[in-house]
Amino acid sequence: MTSNSKPLIIGVSGASGLIYAVRALKFLLEADYEIEFVASKSTYMVWQSEQNTRMPVEPAQQELFWRQQAGVETAGKLRCHPWGDVGANIASGSFRTLGMIIIPCSMSTVAKLAAGLSSDLLERAADVQFKEGKKIVIVPRETPFSLIHLRNLTSLAEAGARIVPAIPAWYHNPQTIEDLVDFVVARALDQLDIDCIPIQRWQGRN
Repeated sequence: MTSNSKPLIIGVSGASGLIYAVRALKFLLEADYEIEFVASKSTYMVWQSEQNTRMPVEPAQQELFWRQQAGVETAGKLRCHPWGDVGANIASGSFRTLGMIIIPCSMSTVAKLAAGLSSDLLERAADVQFKEGKKIVIVPRETPFSLIHLRNLTSLAEAGARIVPAIPAWYHNPQTIEDLVDFVVARALDQLDIDCIPIQRWQGRN
């Protein structure tokens, strides 16, 4: 196990903007975190559509794939789970974690979580976090939000989730797409008391 005693669960659903997951993995692994990782079935299609890249299904190959995307070969610990493996460790409330972040999170996943549905491992792992009263962060990637989306997000917030929309700030004078993405990822990880991304934070007006 790494220097961080409990693992963090990262869930990735089939929303546009997989760069958010890639950058989160990069900084967490570089900071020597242990990650339990699960991508939904639709994530495979999004990778193919957005990047013309096929994500492997087999866990060991998928770990290598995500490490290559993040540019982190050996640091930290990454364990990838098949989306349909509802018998995995993260499907049980007795498995201790730092919490869970779903980044990015589709509105379909939001709706299923709000309804208490667990049709795959990502949804089951999230449901476990809710029932155990653990930290869970949702990073929705959609615009505009319909009334249905807002009501579902409100239900998750009322159940204890932290909602961090993928909305960057500009006061840190971003120069690249990565600067914009990293700000969102850092603010999402703040909700889990994880500070491993060197962003410029607001210090007040000069």
